[in-house]
Amino acid sequence: MNRYTLTTDFRRPSTAHPILIIGAGGIMEEAHLPAYRKANWPILGIYDLQPEKARRVASLFEIPAVYESLDELIRNAPSDAVFDIAIPASRLIDILKQLPLGAHVMMQKPMGETLDEAREILRICESKQFTASVNFQMKLIPSIIAAKNLIDQGAIGDLHDMEIRMNIYHPWELWEFLFGIPRMEMLYHSIHYMDMIKYFLGMPKQVYAKTFQHPKQMQLASTRSIIVFDYERPVRAFVNTNHGHDFGLKHQDSFVKWEGTKGAIKATLGKNINFPEGEADHFEYFLSEDQSNAWHEETIPGAWYPDAFTATMADLLCAIENPAAAHITSVKHAYDTMRLVEAAYLSNDSGGTTIPD
Repeated sequence: MNRYTLTTDFRRPSTAHPILIIGAGGIMEEAHLPAYRKANWPILGIYDLQPEKARRVASLFEIPAVYESLDELIRNAPSDAVFDIAIPASRLIDILKQLPLGAHVMMQKPMGETLDEAREILRICESKQFTASVNFQMKLIPSIIAAKNLIDQGAIGDLHDMEIRMNIYHPWELWEFLFGIPRMEMLYHSIHYMDMIKYFLGMPKQVYAKTFQHPKQMQLASTRSIIVFDYERPVRAFVNTNHGHDFGLKHQDSFVKWEGTKGAIKATLGKNINFPEGEADHFEYFLSEDQSNAWHEETIPGAWYPDAFTATMADLLCAIENPAAAHITSVKHAYDTMRLVEAAYLSNDSGGTTIPD
């Protein structure tokens, strides 16, 4: 490893912008706000459709203003404010239309619930000259950043295999709005993994996918998926998720694995195991040039919550400072991820190949 630098560094802005919160749900309380507090970024105010929720979260994080309406929040927003929006995706378009020209915007994923909605969100952001991000933060988990940096240094050679596996039990009842919607698992969970594979390997030629209901979770559209990325080169990349493994922790899995021509990396994402309490993360690598012929484990500082959320906001703030800078969480990148999701649902709907007589 002496030849390579194991780092979780990401670009950080030189100055902070005041942040205004729209939506006081669990993800805001557990991830967004702890991330901003850790980075010492100022939170000016908060709004939620349920004022009592907003007041409780404001008390927890010492947010100075609780607004009774979205209009009031917008009217009191400084010109350099960032609007951080964490609401059901079906409500994004309505809120974006109300934001001022030239606003700075962070949206919680997904970018709408359909490709048509994503296209309209992109149109609004461009026509209103927003600097806007979608919070696909899993590609900026510290261990994922460490893996990307090693791969970019050539540590494992040419990347030709990427596997993301989740065999976990997920308490979907924590998100009531997911019940009854026609698209669930791939749109609200595996979308992160599709975004991550695209980040490492680029857009594929095509996608094969099948998403499944679980017999014990039939009130949800789907909770299990298999998604295969097809590239015009010898690359295997796929997502395999099962959120219904309710048989203890022994065989729960939550990992991303990369294989190259000269080595491999495996990052265990412990937050998904025994969610929401979570388990420890693990980061392992194997380098063919290493004479020990063994896997090595390194301790990676930080975690998905809150550090990846710090990194996504930092990416937006850097894009505000320098519009020419790389902006890996931009709405344009997010729109490509939504194209992947749409392709996955189209593949699911078209069905498999009939077995010949």
